Amino acid sequence: MESSSELNRLHFFEQACKISEATYASNPLDADNLTRWVGALLELSQFQSVPDSQKMIQDAISKLEEALSINPKKHDALWCLGNAQTSFAFLTNKEDEARPYFEKAAQYFQQAVDEDPSNEIYLKSLEISTSKGRRRYGVIECDPLVRKGLEKTV
Repeated sequence: MESSSELNRLHFFEQACKISEATYASNPLDADNLTRWVGALLELSQFQSVPDSQKMIQDAISKLEEALSINPKKHDALWCLGNAQTSFAFLTNKEDEARPYFEKAAQYFQQAVDEDPSNEIYLKSLEISTSKGRRRYGVIECDPLVRKGLEKTV
């Protein structure tokens, strides 16, 4: 049985997705909204079955690519894209199938660092993504800037 804090978290991110979807309908060129939406999708993907989680992550990746087509230097979107690639890799059973996702993640983390070199979270994500063996470091958290935007939205 899920704890009440998990249910509250689930409800929070479901609401954030609904708000972001409504915002997108009225302003599809809002890269910040797309990035907040993705933050919520990535959080929600943790509550899903593996196939549903993979679909949700692919949706998140598409939205991030859309955000980056609007603003190619959006470092938080680049960082989230690295997280989405990493999350998808962790849901892939075979190492040879997961490797390309880890490699893409490292590329996106590097781009995020290039855009915001003083961001400690980006630097740590890059360090972890390029380390030998790429251990599974647990739950991938949403960027605090994205989380702050989600909290303001909901």
